[in-house]
Amino acid sequence: MAQISEDRITTILKKLESFGTRNLMSSQDDPNWGIGAARRWLYGEFKSYSPKLEVTYNTYRLKKIEGKNSRVPEDVDLYNIVAVLPGKGNANQRILITAHYDTIVLLGDTGANANGGAETAPHPDANTYSPGVNDDGSGIACVLELARILSQYEFEKTLVFVAFSGEEEGILGSTLYSAKVRAERQKIEAVLNNDIIGSIRSDNAESENRRVRVFSEDPADSPSRTLARYAKEIGQRYVPMMTVDSIFRADRFGRSGDQAPFVEDGFAAVRFSSAEESLAHQHTATDTFEFTSVPYIARVTKINAAVAASLAWAPTAPRITEEVEQDGRKRTALLIGRGKSSHDAELKWKQDPAEDILGHVVVRRSTSAPFWDQETFVAAGSELLLPGLSIDQYVFGVKAVDKEGNESLVTPYVPLPRGPRSVDIIDDKALEDDQ
Repeated sequence: MAQISEDRITTILKKLESFGTRNLMSSQDDPNWGIGAARRWLYGEFKSYSPKLEVTYNTYRLKKIEGKNSRVPEDVDLYNIVAVLPGKGNANQRILITAHYDTIVLLGDTGANANGGAETAPHPDANTYSPGVNDDGSGIACVLELARILSQYEFEKTLVFVAFSGEEEGILGSTLYSAKVRAERQKIEAVLNNDIIGSIRSDNAESENRRVRVFSEDPADSPSRTLARYAKEIGQRYVPMMTVDSIFRADRFGRSGDQAPFVEDGFAAVRFSSAEESLAHQHTATDTFEFTSVPYIARVTKINAAVAASLAWAPTAPRITEEVEQDGRKRTALLIGRGKSSHDAELKWKQDPAEDILGHVVVRRSTSAPFWDQETFVAAGSELLLPGLSIDQYVFGVKAVDKEGNESLVTPYVPLPRGPRSVDIIDDKALEDDQ
């Protein structure tokens, strides 16, 4: 965290601003102006940080989208830029740190319908000045800084740094990438998406530079909500000057971002975003360096660093289900019960024996409480009986802790979904006749 450099963040933001526009439909070939120049510079930056980083383009040919105000009026090539830092122990588990590098200017837009809103605002020529320093140069600065710093270390899990394109046209690049990793059955443990993390003043003169919002999808113990709780706990532990404000909503009202496709594909994904947004500067020619706070970006980047590194060194989360046979059929059973008294909480879990575990921590909270507020350390074994605690009145979870103190995500004991009900009946015409 101490290596995160405000000077380097400043350099990145000004370089991104210098490309004039990074609109998906802007010049692919100009050496200094447009998305092509920005793409090549980003690729070169990733390559320069460490020989351990495996840098590639994730490329698609998009078909034009019909419509009067279409943001993809012609066929176009889309380039996501992906830098992979392979893990050394549990490399199959992946943690993604992401942002989008494309920009857009919208005529008459106030931000209300941007990024997935019901309406599409018209926009000028794709090569119109569209600096996008906050949206989302700020997120890209975070991704680049963490790729530079974290690639100096070795982690158990694989870290993946992604600069998406096509976000402003409908979250296109992240949708395609998420579908790809899902089809490949990659084990994505967490996605930390950073979008608009550079503003500290809103249009009504409110100011906030010690708080960052983390958005996460419902329900209360979804994979994304579990990740959001982890981000709050770890982020505030290592960056105590900052409050990680958990927003229990997928995104700002009526809007979306690159975390959304991952959530829809079943992965844990959250969005980091400034506590105060200036809609007057979003998607305009005034989204410039002047209206961006470098110290604030650095603090949010430190939170990302703490969360990503902690997860990358941590054990995998415990498993709390097992396959059992009942009535000649296999089904999944949740390892929670009421104990012999029928009034206790009896919890069991499973952990890969190859992992170097110090112990486990059982956490709990009231069903109406947002965060875990009680915990019990279990030094040995894979079960715990909590007398007098009703499994109906509390939510329980368990996490693994290794000998260096790294903590896994919590696995919550959430009731398994029930299958569809069916009732056998006899078709008796006499009953109908009686009616």
